[in-house]
Amino acid sequence: MKHQKVMILAAALLLVGASSLLAQDLNDQLEKATKEAARKVAPSVVQIVTLGGTDIVVTGAKGATFRKALGPTTGLIVGTDGYIISSSFNFINSPTTILVAIPGRKDPVPAKRIATDKSRMLTLLKVDANSLPVPAFVPNKDIIEGQWAIALGRTLDSKRAHPPSVSLGIISAVGRIWGKAIQTDAKVSPVNYGGPLIDMEGRVQGILIPASPTGADDTAGFEWYDSGIGFAIPMEDVLAVLPRLKEGKDLQKGTLGIGMKTPDLYSVLPEIGKVAKDSAAARAGLKPGDVITEVDGKPVIRMAQIMHILGTKYEGEKISLKYKRGDKVLEAANLELVSIAAVTAPPFLGILPMRDDPKLGVEIRYVFAKGPAEAAGLKVGDRIVKYGTGAADTAFTGDVAGRAQLLNWLNTLAPGTEIRLEVARKDGGKSDTVAAKLETLPGAMIGQDWVVPDKLPAVASLKRALEPLESSNPNVKPAKVDPAKVDPAKVDPAKVDPAKVDADAKKVETGLIKRNTPDGDHKFWVFVHEKYDPNVAHALVVWLHPPGKNKEEDVEKFIDRIWEDLCQEHNIILIGPASENETGWLPSDADYVLAAVQDTMKRYTIDRQRVVAHGLGVGGQMAIHLGFNHRDVIRGVAAVGAVVTQVKDTLAAQRLCFFLAGGALDPIVKTIAESRDKLVERKFSAMFREMPERGREYLDETPQLRELARWIETLDKQ
Repeated sequence: MKHQKVMILAAALLLVGASSLLAQDLNDQLEKATKEAARKVAPSVVQIVTLGGTDIVVTGAKGATFRKALGPTTGLIVGTDGYIISSSFNFINSPTTILVAIPGRKDPVPAKRIATDKSRMLTLLKVDANSLPVPAFVPNKDIIEGQWAIALGRTLDSKRAHPPSVSLGIISAVGRIWGKAIQTDAKVSPVNYGGPLIDMEGRVQGILIPASPTGADDTAGFEWYDSGIGFAIPMEDVLAVLPRLKEGKDLQKGTLGIGMKTPDLYSVLPEIGKVAKDSAAARAGLKPGDVITEVDGKPVIRMAQIMHILGTKYEGEKISLKYKRGDKVLEAANLELVSIAAVTAPPFLGILPMRDDPKLGVEIRYVFAKGPAEAAGLKVGDRIVKYGTGAADTAFTGDVAGRAQLLNWLNTLAPGTEIRLEVARKDGGKSDTVAAKLETLPGAMIGQDWVVPDKLPAVASLKRALEPLESSNPNVKPAKVDPAKVDPAKVDPAKVDPAKVDADAKKVETGLIKRNTPDGDHKFWVFVHEKYDPNVAHALVVWLHPPGKNKEEDVEKFIDRIWEDLCQEHNIILIGPASENETGWLPSDADYVLAAVQDTMKRYTIDRQRVVAHGLGVGGQMAIHLGFNHRDVIRGVAAVGAVVTQVKDTLAAQRLCFFLAGGALDPIVKTIAESRDKLVERKFSAMFREMPERGREYLDETPQLRELARWIETLDKQ
């Protein structure tokens, strides 16, 4: 019996040994196959070095921070004549110089950006080289879940003769990111963004990128790096759009231009909640309440299915739709998709309204030359008392200030809309009805830069901000209000008594004041000019200092030399949150910056249509970030020496305007100018000013500084 047990144990040990040897052999074979596959593609995997560009790039409200010193990145040769594809992520800081190190060649060569696929977030580069090796690729039909996948990058090793970095995994899913991407559990990060995902035969499956189903910019999905969730654009799809990218035109995602009634993408019928003006859906006659039932011949019962079908399509491509309206099923054939950029620009009547006016209606304080208002015969001092587009006109109610009510209505319309206004004339009190055709908000049209008027009326306010709003309801009786705690545009006239306005509210501090945020954790300063009057709503400028420029002497110099007179002349209050990061601002700082803004709004009378984020360099990047992510508070962005890298969509109800400036000697001045074009493509009102003989410096006493102050003065234009 004992002998038998010994024999069984010996046999078991032999089996374990054989299994171990087999496992070792399999591991050796896998390692050998992986190295061989990487070796095949390695000559086509290039290293990309970017130089210059912005100091800092920020993304989502709580997201990561990217600096220009990202280090080398990766690309893949896709043309023997020097074409290279990479991830758009690698160029988010708008570098001024791009160098490409090609395996087997001694020196890096300069590259030119040709075009970007803004749907799949790929950028095409071109170098002056020939006879470059182009790898084989895997057709989409042969990419299936469970296959081995190898992610390659060439960023960590400066010696190009060495193999690229390797991360081994599998294809974990196909058709991800609304049909555009392969998913892999290989490690995908900035180490290999732009590099290839390959199979065991050394064929390219796709190009590695950060991606997210809920994001649409260059950094979407970055937060997942090295998490086992990585994405690649199938190589067959990359090659399919290569000819179009070589033409030098960016490719835009195609959209219908609809918003669904509910955000639920998976469990409710795809009922349309809104249709964007001038969108593909609007041109096809779709309306809120319509339920989409079929796209390109494929039945759909949820919005996620529609997004999956449309996810791979570009601007200009055509689709067919079937949709249900009541009991009828209607069809739209050959419907041409538009880009996200094809949004409606804010409309423009061509007036500046008088501020701090408690009376019903809108008094005109300025008429822009050659605008719709001037063409309609409107004049300074006239009061708009009714408005409309059809048979019935709308009167002002007094629920909000007149200029806010008129602006809210205008924001529902599109440029080109014919409107009708009933006007009480300044001269003689005569009432007229005039017609006007709305135009595009100045600065929001490609090729048409806007020049702020040299002179604006000295009187911009009736100085009655603390008074109750007149109401169209005769039964409303005013009551007491604390003006220091109420937004004048939202005063309820039923609760305000002008005879009982708290006089103590007018007793406010002026000069340079040090404060803490309400939680006591962060410091900021406030500058209030000595002639501050709480009956006048002031603009609020949030100064975001460059790194290391937050000492008291820096603040005093900034105010005394530059802003003190402007604040008094244009009724501006300055605040300066202090960054505690030596290298500059972080997205997470937004919370306490906004806390400082809100605290100041409670203490002083602030015009919410003229709250501006303003900064230089890193501070300018933070100002841009605040503008895009906090439009409920910030309505203007004034950035000097900073680049707009990720443009979000316009929001009709929350206008956001940009003033960009750069020194002519700043290496990124051209990119700053191009930022203006990016913004205008999305129908933001934006202007760019170049400062002669200056580098990355502040405006100082340049003409642009005076123009900036006047630009702030016009942010409430309608």
